[in-house]
Amino acid sequence: MLRTRFAPSPTGHLHLGHAASALFVWDWAERHGAEVILRIEDIDPVRCKPEFIADIYEDLHWLGLEWPRPVRRQSRQLSEYAALIEALAARRLVYRCFRTRSEISEDIAHAPHGRPVYLGPVAPLSENEEARRLSGGEPFSWRLSIAAAREALGEGVRDLHFIETGEENAGRAVPVDLEVMGDVILARKDTPTSYHLACTHDDAAQSVTHVIRGVDLQDSTHVHVLLQALMGWPTPVYHHHPLKSGPDGRRFAKRDKSQTLRALREGGMSAAEVRRLAAF
Repeated sequence: MLRTRFAPSPTGHLHLGHAASALFVWDWAERHGAEVILRIEDIDPVRCKPEFIADIYEDLHWLGLEWPRPVRRQSRQLSEYAALIEALAARRLVYRCFRTRSEISEDIAHAPHGRPVYLGPVAPLSENEEARRLSGGEPFSWRLSIAAAREALGEGVRDLHFIETGEENAGRAVPVDLEVMGDVILARKDTPTSYHLACTHDDAAQSVTHVIRGVDLQDSTHVHVLLQALMGWPTPVYHHHPLKSGPDGRRFAKRDKSQTLRALREGGMSAAEVRRLAAF
C-alpha cells in the first residue's frame, strides 16, 4: 500500500503555505490511491505548544482533510530516539561536539574543502579531554560523522541515491551527496533527537513509501538517505514541491499572522476560497 504523510510542527498556526502543502499531499494521495497519515513533529519543547496541535487538527478538518488515528506525536517517542543515538554512538557513527556556533563558523571559514559546511574536527578529542568536559557539564551536540559513515558503508556508498518525482526531475535517480550538509547535528545534550533522525526513523516505523514536502528540504534528503542506509531502513520515493509565496514573492511564514488559516477563516473566507488561494 502506498502511504505518505503530512508532518507539521506545532510552533504556530498553519498558514497558506502549510495549506498548499497539505492540499498537495492529499491530492497526490487521492490520485494514486494512497493513504495519508498525519504526524506531529513536536520535538522542540520550547517552541512547540499543545494549543497549536489542537489548532492544526481544526484547520485541517476545516479544509476538508481526514487522516487515520491515532496521530503519532514525536514528543512521546523520545526514548526511541535516544536509543538510536546510543546505537549510533556504539558504532562510532556519531561523536560529541562541544564547539560553539562561532567556533564552528570559524572552522568552516578555514576548512580546506571550500564548502560552507562543518565536516568534523581536524583531530578527535581524547577520551580524557571528553571526560573532563562531560564532568564539567559543558553543553554538547551529537553530530553524524560523514567520514565514519563513508567508512561504514564502504563501496556501497557509491550506490546511494533516491528517486525524485518532482516536476523537474520526474523519476530521476539522484546520487546522494554525503557532504551537502556536513556533520549534521542528530541530538543535543538535553534533546535526544533532531529533525533528521526523528523523521527518518518515523517514516520507517510508519511504513511511509512516499515523502512529499517542500523544495527547502531537498538538501536534507541526502542526509536522510544516508541515515536510512546506515540504519537499514527503506528509502521512500521523494517529491519536493515548490513553496507557496505571497504577492511580494516572499514565502509564507508563521510570523505573518494575517495569512494564517485561522485569521482567514475569522475574516470570513470560506474553506473553498482558501483551497483556491492555496493552490500551486
